Amino acid sequence: MPTSHPVLAALYDGALRVAEREFIQPMRRRALAGVRGDVLDLGAGTGANFPVLAEAGARVTAVEPDPHMLRRARRRAAGLGMDVRFAAAPAEELPFPDASFDAVAAMLVLCTVRDPARALAEVARVLRPGGEVRFIEHVRAEGHAAAWQDRLRPLWSACAGGCQLNRDTGSLLRARFARADWEVVRVPFPLCRVLVGSAG
Repeated sequence: MPTSHPVLAALYDGALRVAEREFIQPMRRRALAGVRGDVLDLGAGTGANFPVLAEAGARVTAVEPDPHMLRRARRRAAGLGMDVRFAAAPAEELPFPDASFDAVAAMLVLCTVRDPARALAEVARVLRPGGEVRFIEHVRAEGHAAAWQDRLRPLWSACAGGCQLNRDTGSLLRARFARADWEVVRVPFPLCRVLVGSAG
């Protein structure tokens, strides 16, 4: 699964503009409410979390393996006047010492990583005692919608930077952390179900 998607990076913000305004940005705000201190933006993409993290006054480190996404994230941070520390690395190999962060923001990223269990192990490693991962993650649907996700997954993944429509991310979170709580938000097909919550 390549980590360089120049076309996707160029189209990403425009393609999601309406979805961001209508339902993704409100979910980001709920998931990140009250976040403080040193925050790792995991798979930061083009920096869509930055405005919310800036309002919270967080000290942000952004990690993103795609150089084209990372370039856009740097531009967004500069436009917001944010002092963000950037790192080019996959979620499965975070280049930070143990217990480096008070919180990790994982927003629509665990669907794309090659090995989500390993990525969550890394997230747990870099969290400080009492720290939390705050997340928005779409997960496998139910019934006929799930069957259609299975059918669409190969094409969707090829067009959407490796995104897996039908991943059971909730089970992975509960397997890694002592506590994982979320609300389920219903969104249009093909994503269908989004978990908004925290784990620690």
